[in-house]
Parts: sequence; structure tokens; C-alpha cells
Amino acid sequence: MLTPDQARDRAADIVARAARAGADAADAVFAADASLDVSVRLGALEDVGRSESEELGLRVFVGQRSASVSTSDLSADAVAALVERAVAMAREAPEDRWAGLAPQERLMHGAPPLLDLDDGGTIAPAELREMALAAEDAARAVPGVTNSEGGGASASRSVWALATSHGFAGAYAATAYSLSASVLAGDVASGMERDYAHHAARKRAHLEPAEVIGRRAGERAVARINPGRVSSGPMPVVFDPRVGSSLLGHLIGSIAGQAIARKTSFLLDALGTKVFAAGVTICDDPHRPHGLRSRPFDGEGLPVSPVSIVEDGMLEIWLLDSGSARQLGLEPTGHAARGVGGGPGVSPSNLFMQPGIVPVATLIEDIADGVYVTELIGQGVNGVTGDYSRGAAGFRIVGGAIAGPVAEFTIAGNLKDMFLALTPANDLEFRHGTNVPTLRVDSMTVASG
Repeated sequence: MLTPDQARDRAADIVARAARAGADAADAVFAADASLDVSVRLGALEDVGRSESEELGLRVFVGQRSASVSTSDLSADAVAALVERAVAMAREAPEDRWAGLAPQERLMHGAPPLLDLDDGGTIAPAELREMALAAEDAARAVPGVTNSEGGGASASRSVWALATSHGFAGAYAATAYSLSASVLAGDVASGMERDYAHHAARKRAHLEPAEVIGRRAGERAVARINPGRVSSGPMPVVFDPRVGSSLLGHLIGSIAGQAIARKTSFLLDALGTKVFAAGVTICDDPHRPHGLRSRPFDGEGLPVSPVSIVEDGMLEIWLLDSGSARQLGLEPTGHAARGVGGGPGVSPSNLFMQPGIVPVATLIEDIADGVYVTELIGQGVNGVTGDYSRGAAGFRIVGGAIAGPVAEFTIAGNLKDMFLALTPANDLEFRHGTNVPTLRVDSMTVASG
């Protein structure tokens, strides 16, 4: 695999070629990835997958016309043809008055921040197999577990580079490791219930022990055996952190520049207003050391920095790439994100909600009748109106305590009302790209299936 410096030079070279071919402006992405995946089931090796890829993406501008092309064939002839095709396509494309590279004066200069994303290590398939077997064994050892869907372990290393024709060239490398187990509990008579546990980390040394992950998967599955039904009506809903993070996903979709520019967001006029309850703060931190979504610059070469998206309940910013920023008459926010093909969209980095001040037990102690949701099913969310309705499973809350498992019910409300009625507990952990503590939302509509 190329080093970051070599990847950066490769991207810069194709930008220079585009200029010689007649492009007025261009940017290029070079991405390389090498990964190894091992899966086991019932104590035996099931599959080993190894993949390596190198891809090059080019976006060119001819006036206000643009075109994007990509290839995994990096031979000299293929790259030359790619450049010629991109410029020819751009000349025939319709004009877009918002098209263009990010503002030159906003580009990142100097050394990028050191985010400790690459441990430089390698791992053998046999080591991954032993990790996956240990996770599955620990899950199957939990009393009540009756079958297994398997354990898995993976390791990867990637290099990502971006160069633009107006003065930016940068690259970085990152490693990633993951470990998981998924098992079944119960029997045919009482019903089989499935659950899982998973952990991912930039560094192998930060990965949770396989025994911890496996035991958690087994205990989760056993806890779901023989679920009952909930009563229907308005009641508090408490979201486990595993599923509560999806609420932030709906928030991000509603404040992305494209949604605002197209007027397709339920928070269209909400900038600078109260959208969450007082005390709720939601942050985005691209500089988090060895974070799963940390990055030294955004997808257009702009510097990135930690920011509060919601501060004490108030919505502080839209997330803007340069195109949507120009359309809205604003400045880009350093949230541009892109793959190898196509132009940039927007995405947060390490997104999280600040923890509240009360433990989970205190958060639920006054709930006489409610539900604790550990699984969400379906995608019944309207980004234009904020209407929310999803299938769910989890546990009853009775008399201020978690009670037996329940399944086949729906929870419904409107995201505007849900955000304003949301209370976070104090149990925030950084385990994913998006992290939240346990969340309570009052007065949702619950309906038994």
C-alpha cells in the first residue's frame, strides 16, 4: 500500500493532468484499503476474506460545468483516458452556478493535526480467528444461549488523499479493528431470540477483550427470551444508547446544507432557536484522538475543528459544504465529506451528546409504566415533517425499574416534540462514530403489535 505522501502525490498528479487537458479547476481523491475479515460459527472457521483496493476519483470544472469520474485501473493509459473523459463530460454538462471548489482562502495550510489514527500494526488471520472464537465461546457459555450465528473479527488499514488545483494537498492513514458475536437464546417452544455485541477501535490495543464482547452478546440474547406485549397509549420511552444514537442521525439529516437549500427539512427555520430541552448539548469533534471518525481536514481541504451543533438546547449551525454554502449565502463549515466518486456531501465526524447529570436509575425511577427500547425496526421517519414511527423491541419499565422483555410494538411521535422532551442520563461512552447516553423521551405514543 502507498504511504500517505505517495497517495497525496498521486492525487496531485491527476489534478495537474486535468489542468493540462483543459480543466479550469479540479480536485482528486486517492483511496487505498487493505482489509482482513474472519468469521467463525459453532467453534469452527467459516470464512476468511482478504481484500485490497486502490481507487482514484477526479472532479473537473469547465466554467460552471462539472463532471466526476473514478477508476480502480491505475495504469498510465487508463488514467490518461480518465482525465480526457472527465474534461469532455464537463464541457457537455449543464451549468450549475453553485458549482466550484471550496474558497481558496479557507483551505487548510500547515501541518495537519496529529490524531493517532494509525497503529502501524499487522495481524495474522490466525490471530483474528482466535479472537472471533473466543468471543463466540464466551457468548455460547452464557446459560440460556442455545445457538450461534457466529463470531467475527476484522482488521484494516486505509490511506485517503485529496488534492485540489487551487492549493491543497493532504493525506492520512488509519487502521481499524472490530470484534463481534451474535447468538440465539431460548427454544422453539418459547421462541428464539437473537442479540449481539460489537466493538470497533482504531488501535488493536483499545479493542475490548473478546470474552467481554461475547458475554455481553449472550446476556443480551438471554434477557430477551419469552417477550410479552406492552399496553398501548402515551408513555415515556427510554432509548438504550445503541439505538438512541439514531435520533442524532435524524437531526444531522435535517440540518445538512442540501436539505436546507432544497427546503426539505423539518428544521428549516430553526437556526438560532431552541430545538432541544435546556441543558442538551450536541458536539462534533473531528480532533478526537484515535476517534472512529476523526479526520485532519474535510472532503474539500478545509480545516476542521470541534463545534457545538446544539448548545444548551439551541441549534447553532447548519452543516455546509461549499456548494450548499454558496446557495445559502453562507460560509462552509468544514463538514464536507466525499467518497472516491462524485462530489462532496456533508457529514459530521465524532458526533456525541453531552451526558446529563442523573444516573439511568434516577432517569427512570418515576416512570410508572413505560418502555426501554433496545432495538428499532424499519425506517418510518419523514425528514420533511419530522413525523416518526418505528417498530421496536426492548423491556417494560414498571414502577421505576426495568421489567420483562417486550416485542412487536411501535413508538411514534414527531421529532420536533421528541427533541424538546428529551432528557439524557449521565452514562455516555465513546464506542461508535455517533454516541449518546441513555435517553428519555416523554409522551410518545406506544402501540402493541
